[in-house]
Amino acid sequence: MPQASDYRVILSNFALFLPVHHFPEYWHRLSQPDLWSIGTSINYVKYQHKQVVDVCIPSAEALLVNPFTIRSTLVFWATEMSVTKGANLMSYLREVDDPRKPSNGTLHDFVEMLVIAVAAALSDCDTVEDIAYWARAKEAWLRKFLLLTNGVPSEETFLRVFRVLDPKQFERAFRRWVGGIVGALSGNIAVDGKTVRGSGSGNETAIHMVSAFATDLGIVLGQEKVSGKSNEITAIPELLEALYLKGFLVSIDAMGCQKKIAARITDQGGDYLLAVKGNQPTLLEAIETAFIDQHQSEGVDRQHAVQKGHGRIVGQIASVLPAQGIVHLADWPACKTIGRIDSLRKVADKESELERRYYICSRVLSAEQLAAAARAHWGVENRLHWILDVSFGEDGSTIRKDNAPQNLSLLKKIVLNIIRLDTTNKTKASLRLKRKAAAWDDDLRMNMLGLSRR
Repeated sequence: MPQASDYRVILSNFALFLPVHHFPEYWHRLSQPDLWSIGTSINYVKYQHKQVVDVCIPSAEALLVNPFTIRSTLVFWATEMSVTKGANLMSYLREVDDPRKPSNGTLHDFVEMLVIAVAAALSDCDTVEDIAYWARAKEAWLRKFLLLTNGVPSEETFLRVFRVLDPKQFERAFRRWVGGIVGALSGNIAVDGKTVRGSGSGNETAIHMVSAFATDLGIVLGQEKVSGKSNEITAIPELLEALYLKGFLVSIDAMGCQKKIAARITDQGGDYLLAVKGNQPTLLEAIETAFIDQHQSEGVDRQHAVQKGHGRIVGQIASVLPAQGIVHLADWPACKTIGRIDSLRKVADKESELERRYYICSRVLSAEQLAAAARAHWGVENRLHWILDVSFGEDGSTIRKDNAPQNLSLLKKIVLNIIRLDTTNKTKASLRLKRKAAAWDDDLRMNMLGLSRR
């Protein structure tokens, strides 16, 4: 029987009007509400105290966080959500099928292995060898939460499981966990790719991961594996399809500047900010011409900024124009703004370098908002890719076989999210130090993972 701590918690002052025949398909109630009455066409449920419900289908999950847009028959009052990060994650991990064949004999519980891997990775373990060694060292602590009927798994067992674990199922559980956390929020999502260099060797091509990164929270929302950067175009729509985009501004570099991708974002209730380069020559020329023609016009909104530091000076001018009436933009879904950012970089005694970037956006943006959104997108390099390389040693990993590189990449992103979402550690320590703190402090680790004693 699932435990209450495994599920989403709905706080008090929550009311729902719902057609009678729809209620069972949306939620299975694990506890009775204080008031339950049935009318001729609606169920009325009011939660005076904390109650627990299990989301049964994806549309119900979206309904909880976005009640006013899914069905006109629904009304929510003062809805508030509280998700216990660790426990909620563990409940989603139970949805992943055990990939091992029963006929081969299985000594260790599959979900317990995933829990150990997450706890170890949170505790500054970057390799499968680290995970297995940590599990042996912390076996007594792990037994407070897990059965460990046959002790802790070996390095070979962990590696074998990560090689055969279905990455699609692992990714789906990850997205559902994150979706429950960020669904009620809005902000910017940066979509960008990174090659996991250590996953390639000889004739084997290194895998390339396209990630969706919520820039405000600093967490990963999802990832898709592709064989190389040139294939990002096919991976991006698949990644976006599985995400909750309503209210978010999705930024993508020029590789993703495609009409189908723009349509995917707007169809899901989001807005796009797409970089425009030579892969869209007609569009690029139309935007360049518009800014030349309107150079002195009062219709151009501009923002000037100067940044100094690390021996360099960067001056930036962001400019925006309404997209209405500009040739070749009519075919781009709901395009409302075109933008240009000029960056002049001066480093010590070197010659100044000018870089000019163009954008299209389905949202009306000011120059200041464009500059902020562009900075947020560029930040994915330092706040995600660099962190994965330096703090998690992703590029140094020599694991290359089967599904292991993709699954271990996702494991690192799970830990990154747990740390970025953690409210138990109030210090402003670096992510590296927070992982070490989780390794040193058993109570801190327990709280960050949301574990409860058996």
